Amino acid sequence: MIRDIEELKKLVEDLKSQRKRIVFTNGCFDILHAGHVDYLEKAKSFGNVLIVGMNSDSSIRRIKGERRPIVPESYRARVLIGLKAVDYVFIFEDDTPYEVIKTVRPHVLVKGADWELEKIVGREFAERVERIPFEYDISTTKIIERIKERYCRD
Repeated sequence: MIRDIEELKKLVEDLKSQRKRIVFTNGCFDILHAGHVDYLEKAKSFGNVLIVGMNSDSSIRRIKGERRPIVPESYRARVLIGLKAVDYVFIFEDDTPYEVIKTVRPHVLVKGADWELEKIVGREFAERVERIPFEYDISTTKIIERIKERYCRD
């Protein structure tokens, strides 16, 4: 796991000097599920190294509200780095990964197909942008709603 932007910058320089094809994606990855794993495996297929930018706890609270995240950032990062497809995890504090993408300048920037190309942050710093369709009808929000329906009563 990488938390320092200077460390990330050095890593990227080293990888590029080795002619590695760098893929970057980002997200909250709050409650990891099959959709996340499928997405990350497909993202990795576009290059040699997959760097995942992960929203910090404070970033998620600003974006999704005070009740999120469910899983703390250190645990989320540990789960992500344990996946075969993920090579590096960088936790970022901003609401968007703009500065991270600007630093990495990936060969391929990957987002879900639900993102319109014009709304993909940092696309101008990537050689190519790929949008991956979702194979699983699942999301962290749907998981939380299912738990509330089954186990919580007003």
